[in-house]
Amino acid sequence: MPNPTHPDPRAHAPYATVEEYINVWTDRIWQDRGVGLIRDCYAPEVVVHGAGGTVTGVEPVVHGTLQRITSFPDRIGGAEDIIWEARGEDAFISSHRALHTGSHGGHSVYGPPTGRSFAFRGIAHCLVRDGWFVEEWLVRDEYQLVRSLGLDPAEAAAGLAARGGGARPTAQDPGADLLATGVSGARPAAHREECELVLTQFHELWNQCYLDRTERFFAPDVRCHTTRTRTLQGTAQHRDEVISLLGSLPDAQVTVLDLAAHTEPGRGTRVAAVWRLEGHYSGVPAYGPPTGRPVSLLGISHYLVRDGRIAEEWRVYDELALLVQLAAQRLEGAGAPGGQSA
Repeated sequence: MPNPTHPDPRAHAPYATVEEYINVWTDRIWQDRGVGLIRDCYAPEVVVHGAGGTVTGVEPVVHGTLQRITSFPDRIGGAEDIIWEARGEDAFISSHRALHTGSHGGHSVYGPPTGRSFAFRGIAHCLVRDGWFVEEWLVRDEYQLVRSLGLDPAEAAAGLAARGGGARPTAQDPGADLLATGVSGARPAAHREECELVLTQFHELWNQCYLDRTERFFAPDVRCHTTRTRTLQGTAQHRDEVISLLGSLPDAQVTVLDLAAHTEPGRGTRVAAVWRLEGHYSGVPAYGPPTGRPVSLLGISHYLVRDGRIAEEWRVYDELALLVQLAAQRLEGAGAPGGQSA
């Protein structure tokens, strides 16, 4: 009988496992420079959701990869984890977390090469069907990259906004029962308790602001690896980090879009969550003068669940994309009659 938690081997052929499929294709494209191989594993009409909007088609993926390699020719994406889960017999989700290191050796969207080194995290949450990437949710800590290059993130964001940036992420909404079906499709009936723990902590801590309940969901010595390559230790630091983000977006609400979970001997149960935070930049001015306008953040978090609580979290979202949205809003306001925000 088919195993509902594992796809048919043909879904990741010719490779023996999901991990091998993801790692080999990634290395062949990025390390071996087989950029054209993207057309052999990405579907012609692949849909890629990023922090700055959604693009359709394989050619934008090829073009973006070429530009990224040109800008950072010695970049290495060290795989930290792959959380995978079946989507029926012919498909699977791969939530691939990597630590990117290298130096700014070529021209980039941020200007001429600085020669500065960098380290930042990114997560690619991909739906693979019959051996083809058909949809992807991609988040990088681009703010940390820009800061590592010795550049001012606000100035970089203003430059991107002036060139037409500032679109908000547009990933679709999930079904009513996320434990059963997310934006990537129907989930197997497995790891329900761990996934429900993740969903409930978002609802109670982020959406309802019951931050005094942090200890219910997180182990006392929880480690949280978050933006700007920071690592937080303990529930108090975890709680205050959530508060610091919500302080700038006091009406923000998080919608979890997709879940995937996997258990491995020696690694435990890990849960991947794709989420979207939406609110108005009307609170503390952490990103410059408040605009009072709506903004959105696309984020992906990985969780290690142990003994009924979260022992470790890796949280990635793009603060630079948020700054670009705000810069675009200010440009719109400057062009409105009397210089007022539209």
